[in-house]
Amino acid sequence: MERVKTGIIGCGKGAHLHAQALKNLPTSLFTAVYNRTFNKAEAFAEQYGVKAYASIEEMASKGGVEAVIICTPHPAHAETAVQAAQAGMHVLVEKPLASSLADCDAIIEAAKANGVKLGTICQRRFYPPSLRIKQAIDAGKIGKPVLGMVTMLGWRDEAYYRSDPWRGSWAGEGGGVLVNQAPHQLDLLQWYMGPVEEVFGYWANLNHPYIEVEDTAVAVIRFKNGGFGNIVVSNSQNPALYGKVHIHGENGASVGVQTDGGAMFIAGMSSITEPPFNDLWTIKGEEALREEWKREDAEFFKKIDPMVYFHERQIEDFIEAIINDRQPLIDGEEGRKTVEIFTAIYRSNRDRRPIKFPLEPENRPDFDGRLL
Repeated sequence: MERVKTGIIGCGKGAHLHAQALKNLPTSLFTAVYNRTFNKAEAFAEQYGVKAYASIEEMASKGGVEAVIICTPHPAHAETAVQAAQAGMHVLVEKPLASSLADCDAIIEAAKANGVKLGTICQRRFYPPSLRIKQAIDAGKIGKPVLGMVTMLGWRDEAYYRSDPWRGSWAGEGGGVLVNQAPHQLDLLQWYMGPVEEVFGYWANLNHPYIEVEDTAVAVIRFKNGGFGNIVVSNSQNPALYGKVHIHGENGASVGVQTDGGAMFIAGMSSITEPPFNDLWTIKGEEALREEWKREDAEFFKKIDPMVYFHERQIEDFIEAIINDRQPLIDGEEGRKTVEIFTAIYRSNRDRRPIKFPLEPENRPDFDGRLL
């Protein structure tokens, strides 16, 4: 079996999920880590039986690493991903691809210029109930998707924001709920509904006075297919409630997934508390299947480590894309779409107007509307 030499850049809490996945996958030969603080890389390397390197270039030139996963804080994604691509390594970036469109474009251009594969982690696409929705849409079972809704009502307390020095700041995190918690649901929305035409939105910090970034955002979307969308995302509900994506079709049928229930997991700090399930399914003749699927998905959930399993599925696809010289299922362009959506919400709140797509990077000092 062909194996790809893999490594990790950034040894924070979330990197442990990726390390476990890279150790588990038969197509991965996990050998290397790099962190800006070398003693942290050494401790991480010792835990997983790999080698710590003092630079990204050294991982490639001396370690022979062929593919890396970027697990740094969001504003550092571009710097590290570009360096990795320039060193000739394939690059898989934790969500979001970056915290700004300029950084997204720098990553995408570096991958193209150096002939390497680029992907973005969106492991919730691999949840069985999420896949059912995509399959139903592609099969024409709801007709054209005409209304898409994201509702993510979560909670992050002060202890969470104090757990890492970069959390809750514009410079360290790049944003709040839109940049850190909501990208998975935003990704599913655009995956199901298709390209965006226009966004109008607002954001605010409603009950987290000890952080700089937003804890709540709302938006309406007009899609290129003529459909509409609604986004409500928040870290202000204690206890956390749920994350849901619902899609309604032109023939009247509706499908949905609850991707997260209860306390939403925090990589390296907590686990998934409730299995994802199809909470809405009104396709004619299939209504009764919802409860059957819910039982099957719950049983499957108990048999796996859900924190690692779905990361494994996406990393597995990325490695197979390298081996077979094809595009990964979720590439850099797909990752940019989510950044484009949350950037439009920031700009819309600043300008108090709808933001037309496509969006290009702005050369102005307000960080795409975040700094008011």
